[in-house]
Amino acid sequence: MPQLIVAALVALTLTACQGGPSAEAEAGHGAGQGTASVEVADVTLPPVSGQFDYQLGAAYDLDGGLDVVVRDATAATAAGAYNICYVNGFQTQPGQADLWLDGNEDLLLHDAAGELVIDPDWPDEYVLDPSTQGQRDRILGILGPVITGCADAGFEAVEIDNLDTWTRFSEPSTGLIEQADALALAGSYIDIAHEAGLAIGQKNAAEATTQGRELGFDFAVTEECAAYDECGSYTGVYGEHVLQIEYTDNLPEDFAAVCADPARAPLTILRDRDLVGPDQAAYAYEQC
Repeated sequence: MPQLIVAALVALTLTACQGGPSAEAEAGHGAGQGTASVEVADVTLPPVSGQFDYQLGAAYDLDGGLDVVVRDATAATAAGAYNICYVNGFQTQPGQADLWLDGNEDLLLHDAAGELVIDPDWPDEYVLDPSTQGQRDRILGILGPVITGCADAGFEAVEIDNLDTWTRFSEPSTGLIEQADALALAGSYIDIAHEAGLAIGQKNAAEATTQGRELGFDFAVTEECAAYDECGSYTGVYGEHVLQIEYTDNLPEDFAAVCADPARAPLTILRDRDLVGPDQAAYAYEQC
């Protein structure tokens, strides 16, 4: 998974931070057609047509150009595209553990035995612990400037990864995260993004799309909703403003069948699991 900006993290204080200076918001062009009734932020939402790519492993150009692209916070934006900035808001980034362990270990989740919790699917990522307001404030002090840095770098939106940690770490033996605490941290990320003029996408967590929309997420990014029969949970709430990524190693059926599903997002792509660039043998990319 991609790396966050080291310099931004090292330079931060441990005080509460609600985001950097606000940027002028761009004129919005409408909210999703979902069922939740929410106040719409004055931001620009992603297009619902054109060429979309999910480029966390490598940033590159596509023939015909890009209309919507997700890239890591450390990557340059793509000229002429709507650029969405990836930030891991609920777990640490690979290679960045020392920046959390050195004086911030209490911001990381511990299990019932007092041991640090590591995501078993990403063994170089610790899980953040948003269980108190004080801890959430300090997490925001570290990651808030990364979000505002996305705006400074020219991104139009941000997606915050691993919102669903409360579904995966819900027992003392695995480390306990309460849904309310995760959503409280998400709400603060939303405030920071909107104050910086960024739209913000809910990443995964199909069981909380209504809550996410009510919190103020502007659109959704879903991985493998076809594989887990969850696409309607996103499009039913966010309407056309859903970006869907499926992976070659976990397709429930062929990609043509995924594309034929009426519940799928207008912008749906198939990618290789590691999201490598076209110069790698494992690279895969198709769009409906």
